[in-house]
Amino acid sequence: MEVVFLGTGAGVPSKERNVSAIALSLLQEQNSVWLFDCGEATQHQILQTNIKPRKVNKIFITHMHGDHIYGLPGFLSSRSFQGGNNPVTVYGPKGLKQYIETNLTLSETHLSYPLSFVEVTDQMIIETEHFQIYVQSLDHGIPCFGYRVVERDKPGELLVHKLKEMGIEPGPIYKEIKENEYVTVPDIGTIYRKDVVGKPKRGRIISVIGDTRFSKLHRKLANYADLLIHEATFGKDKQNLAHRYYHSTTLQAAQLATESNCKRLIITHISSRYQQKESEQLLQEAREIFPNTELANDFSKFTIT
Repeated sequence: MEVVFLGTGAGVPSKERNVSAIALSLLQEQNSVWLFDCGEATQHQILQTNIKPRKVNKIFITHMHGDHIYGLPGFLSSRSFQGGNNPVTVYGPKGLKQYIETNLTLSETHLSYPLSFVEVTDQMIIETEHFQIYVQSLDHGIPCFGYRVVERDKPGELLVHKLKEMGIEPGPIYKEIKENEYVTVPDIGTIYRKDVVGKPKRGRIISVIGDTRFSKLHRKLANYADLLIHEATFGKDKQNLAHRYYHSTTLQAAQLATESNCKRLIITHISSRYQQKESEQLLQEAREIFPNTELANDFSKFTIT
């Protein structure tokens, strides 16, 4: 799993930060890439990475503000010309389907792949083969949603030494034992998987909390996350301003990470009032509360092990 930040600014693009877009690369897990938000010029940002648009098969939109959706029509259209034939599903608030379809219709854009929409609601759970995605309402003035991506637990490692003690040598039988509840081996008997496989490996958790005021209710999204991605539009001295505009501060993002027992915090969605040279101050503010914090810049990459 790898997270690539394609845009880390708030509201409007700046020379240093484009508007919101995050790519979650799941190439090893399921040979796909998921996008979270798709602000203006996201497709241009992708050109600066090794992400292949045809690999993007799910797009999760937090809310309908322009800096989070203006890149969608262009990306969806260009994907047709870049070898994208497999289906794409777009998840997001009410109105998103109408917005995209209107753009595509009026521009007479014809996609080369099936496009479907899922209107998300508070407390919704999206099921896939390898993941569960939990949806929760945020506090942003208009309908806005956070996403908690939970990888399903993986089977434990095969205890090879036990199998060898039983007289079972390495070969195709090992795969058969790991994939079935029990297997009967000639001259040895029935081998139960639970007896020769270690404890399941806990799936990783990534929480994406977009534009929102701080709320302790968001712990449900963030609890024990391996990685919490949280907006931090303003520095700690702008708490009143953040509240007025339905945003969070560096301090508040770090507070949620601490209270939710997260392993790692990445702050993003930085106001254009902060230049690159001021980013270190924002980062240090968060680290005072939650030391394992990083501040995302455009094209920052982070691996979740």
